[in-house]
Amino acid sequence: MAVKALLLTLALALSACAPMAGPHGIPRRPSTVTVSGAGAATAPPDMAEITTGVVTRAATAAQALAQNSQAMERLLQSLGALGIAARDIQTTSVSVSPQRRPAREGQPSDILAYEVVNQVHVKVRDLPSLGRVLDQQVSQGANSIYGIRFGLIDPAPLLDEARKRAMADARRKAELYAAAAGLKVGRVVSVQEAGAASPRPEVGARAMMSAVPVAAGEQEIQASVGVTYALEP
Repeated sequence: MAVKALLLTLALALSACAPMAGPHGIPRRPSTVTVSGAGAATAPPDMAEITTGVVTRAATAAQALAQNSQAMERLLQSLGALGIAARDIQTTSVSVSPQRRPAREGQPSDILAYEVVNQVHVKVRDLPSLGRVLDQQVSQGANSIYGIRFGLIDPAPLLDEARKRAMADARRKAELYAAAAGLKVGRVVSVQEAGAASPRPEVGARAMMSAVPVAAGEQEIQASVGVTYALEP
């Protein structure tokens, strides 16, 4: 008798979990809605990256290289004196190339001089010191500075906030569609991250950083998701 009661209970549980049957006994697929959500979060940057270096010219390649090496040595020492760690300084380019006179028809082009370029990529983790770093680089002989890019030392918290906002946006859309169909949003069936955009600069107020004025602005991170919700009556 106990066995029969147990079998009856199990059968009722299985029937409750089974999909509702439609016409001709074919199970109905549960109603779902799939939407996309987008979110963004912003924060002031806390670091910067620059490319700086020295370009020298001389009559011979050896002279140009010697002059360049002396200037670069001063430049690297000044970075260390400003608190830039060795791990945040990386050489990206060293080149020696002849500078030629424009060739005339029937005549070979003459070498006027040799040019040496030495560039390093620098991470400035103490953002308020950026202006001082730029000023010091020029005073120590840097004549090639470009590619200032602001960023975040740890962008993960900002990315997580963008993801939360993307999920909230997806939920808002799902509720809008469900209400229009006379239904309610149920459980989440699946979530797929469509992608997360890298930090991008936003327009902000200019900040005076020591000798050089620099506009740090804000960093924005974007995230997008695709979410499928079950729909309930």
